[in-house]
Amino acid sequence: MILTVDVGNTNIVFGCTKPENYELVFEERLVTDLRKTAIEYAITFKTILDLYNIKPEDIEGGILSSSVPPVTAQVKRGIERLLGKNIIEVTPGIKTGVDIKLDDPSQLGADLLVAAVAGLAQYGAPLILIDMGTATTISVINDQKRFLGGMIIPGVRVALEGLTANAAHLPEIAIEKPARLIAGNTVGAMQSGSIYGQASCVDGMIDRIWEDLGYETAVVASGGFAGTIIPNCKHSITLDSELLTKGLTILYEKNKKGGRHNK
Repeated sequence: MILTVDVGNTNIVFGCTKPENYELVFEERLVTDLRKTAIEYAITFKTILDLYNIKPEDIEGGILSSSVPPVTAQVKRGIERLLGKNIIEVTPGIKTGVDIKLDDPSQLGADLLVAAVAGLAQYGAPLILIDMGTATTISVINDQKRFLGGMIIPGVRVALEGLTANAAHLPEIAIEKPARLIAGNTVGAMQSGSIYGQASCVDGMIDRIWEDLGYETAVVASGGFAGTIIPNCKHSITLDSELLTKGLTILYEKNKKGGRHNK
């Protein structure tokens, strides 16, 4: 089995997969902490493996993607110390098989690239990929399998925290679906605006993308808030919580020495 790690602004997604069939063995989310040292991350990862009765020697290799440069080195060193071997990092120049048509392809975030690899492999093209984390990112792959770019929108928690920080009388609330759309109290109104507002934004962006492309696409969503927001969208959107892990597994196979994928 292989170890996969995706470092995001809010969470680190840490898991193991079986590369022969991309089967997920386990996946856990940790809080991204810029203060932790490499050895502290190694201890945390070792503790999680112990919970699943997995020994470091059971793992043939690992792969890391990160959109948080200040913490990348610590996490990578922690994993390599735990496994006792070098791991693959998703960086510009890695074999992906994705035709990136950005103004500057090197600016594409590692997490978006990993999701595109998995999305193309599992859902084909054309495709819209939505990741709902600290930011809500929308990526567009056209019918010729070209990654065209996309949009970055403030994530639901970021938007809510900005609201409460700048409005003295609005409280901090849990991000959950309210009892009613038209709420009769402040907390309910904030929850309705957060949940249904973000869902409406996603629906509206899909409509605009389809209009711009001239055709409809499949739509796949992942990320920490996708399970809360996407069920409230009007469009048919596939939820895939394992998208990043699948993409990392595919990239590992493409880039390991003697890998079975060679594109």
